[in-house]
Amino acid sequence: MVFIISSGTIGYMLIEDYNFLDALYMTVITIATVGFREVNPLSDGGKIFTVFLIIISFGIFGYVVSSITRLIFEGVLHQSYKEYQVRKKITKLKDHVIVCGYGRNGYQATMELISHDEKVVVVEKREHVVERILEEPELLYVMGDASSEEVLEVAQIRKAKALITALPNDADNIFVVLTAREMNPGLKIISRASNFGSDVKLRRAGATNVIMPDRIGGQRMAKLVAQPDVVEFVEYILLQKSNDVQLLEITCNNMLESNLKKTIRELKLRELSGANLIGIKTEDGSYIFNPSPDIEITRKDKLFVIGTPGQLSKFEKVLNEGI
Repeated sequence: MVFIISSGTIGYMLIEDYNFLDALYMTVITIATVGFREVNPLSDGGKIFTVFLIIISFGIFGYVVSSITRLIFEGVLHQSYKEYQVRKKITKLKDHVIVCGYGRNGYQATMELISHDEKVVVVEKREHVVERILEEPELLYVMGDASSEEVLEVAQIRKAKALITALPNDADNIFVVLTAREMNPGLKIISRASNFGSDVKLRRAGATNVIMPDRIGGQRMAKLVAQPDVVEFVEYILLQKSNDVQLLEITCNNMLESNLKKTIRELKLRELSGANLIGIKTEDGSYIFNPSPDIEITRKDKLFVIGTPGQLSKFEKVLNEGI
């Protein structure tokens, strides 16, 4: 388009002896086919030049106009409108999970959270990765650096219940953990670590838990050799998508007053619900596996229960509402 306008302007200056402004004006009205009168009557040479200019430029001008229009209305405006809609949804979120980084680990974490009906916001700064996120129309995202307070504010970190940072660089994860912990002291933070020794630094920075994919992968491979059926059984419970059986964490905050000071045997949780209590996390953070029937449950405890969705629902009802 620039080449045609330049050629037309030079052509009119040489053939018709127009000054630069008149030649440029004549070129533009000819290319745009607006139908204005010539600046001055054209010579035969000028008329022939104008005919060729129209023939050469007509298709190119139409293509440029349509491309710009499509870019504006289908590209920029459409993208801006979508970002506005996403931001609007994010501002209404509460008790959601923020996932920083949408690489292999971040993607897997996001999909797993969504399968458990958790509300998720992805924070990602790489443009080519954001393009992949846009392929998921229901996925909420914020484009930017996860270590930036402004970006985390947009992701509503102060109202979030957890943050997962799965960035490939350990130093970046440490910065994210430090920033997130300062902005929301009560936030549960799960961080990925690639290098041995980084897990200690991440915990010092404020991470609640640190996951090392390479270490977990190696342990799993060894377990599949030594205890293959045990690994497959546990993975079936934790990762299966059906409703046959679930392992659920149940808090005792809303436990019925009359159930306080009662032992597991006295509560008859197994007999009344059919679900099995396989572990307890006490107030001091210690774990009790296969708890004795003589243990008393308090409101500070967290129970790990296995059973079908119906049994688990009945278990909570017995615990919080009584028989």
